[in-house]
Amino acid sequence: MTGHDSYASLRVSNFRRLILAYGTSTVAREAQIVVVGWQVYEQTKDPLALGLIGLAEALPFIAIALYAGHVADRVNRRAIALAGTFGLLLSAIALLLFTIFRITAVWPIYLVIFLSGIGRSFTRPAVTALSAELVPRELYSNAVAWRSSTWQFAAVFGPAAGGLLYGFAGPAAAYAVVCAFMAVSIVAIAWIRHAAAPKPSEEVTVGESLRIGLRFVWNDPVVLAAMTLDLFAVLFGGAVALLPIFARLLGTGPEGLGVLRAAPAIGSFVVGIYLAHRPPIRRAGVTLFVSVAAFGACIIAFAVSRSFYLSLALLTASGMADQVSVLIRGTLIQTITP
Repeated sequence: MTGHDSYASLRVSNFRRLILAYGTSTVAREAQIVVVGWQVYEQTKDPLALGLIGLAEALPFIAIALYAGHVADRVNRRAIALAGTFGLLLSAIALLLFTIFRITAVWPIYLVIFLSGIGRSFTRPAVTALSAELVPRELYSNAVAWRSSTWQFAAVFGPAAGGLLYGFAGPAAAYAVVCAFMAVSIVAIAWIRHAAAPKPSEEVTVGESLRIGLRFVWNDPVVLAAMTLDLFAVLFGGAVALLPIFARLLGTGPEGLGVLRAAPAIGSFVVGIYLAHRPPIRRAGVTLFVSVAAFGACIIAFAVSRSFYLSLALLTASGMADQVSVLIRGTLIQTITP
């Protein structure tokens, strides 16, 4: 009888390269979120301006998410990830140039964030599908755990680095580091050597493909329940977009903002590493529901906290709960969907 191999998916060289690309792009994106948020709030002192940052990225993501999934099913996923990440690099370069040339208007920032949202809309489903392509089916759960843990590790380092760089070296230095990490991600994706999965034998229109996908989700109670819970979790978690305001209320600067932003990822990383060393979770449905409820409770408690350290602990706990649901939902989606 063989034991559980915690590192099975990491023994696949192409998956390791994908993990490198995923990790470095996440570091860049998370650092950029901190820098953009603090920069815009410093310039405007307006909570609405912070909300518009999230809206600028969410609008294209919501509008074309289904179409992007359709494209990921029919186009080389490595090529999509490469093109999308290159677009994110161009967005970071634009933010760097705005800072260097002291452009104080915020609408160019919103425009760049909007365009980066388009790139992320295509990159996210492509990377998820490519991950499942690179490892055998029996390693899906292990691969999801390691990909989630990589994301969380990068999401700890990224905000902390972004906040520290902003505080001690200024926004231009922070954006330069973001560009460097995006460039590494592009190289790692280009390094993947993998034959693309065969295209579907029957060509269908975009509209028909979307109808098939929506019908599948609606008719599969497990997938529908998982996605519905995910929507509620995102609704509760939206408060973190206002973290620059909370950082001010808690008496800290960009460095403290970076720590607050990294706190959920710290909790998620610890739980992710633990789960990667464990067999698949039993009673996944009940565990998923409890973890989402705990996540929402932590975010609500954070909203009324006036202690920096209590806020830090609550955000860390929210990350621990979220990581459990991320693993379960990711495994369910990759296992059940055709």
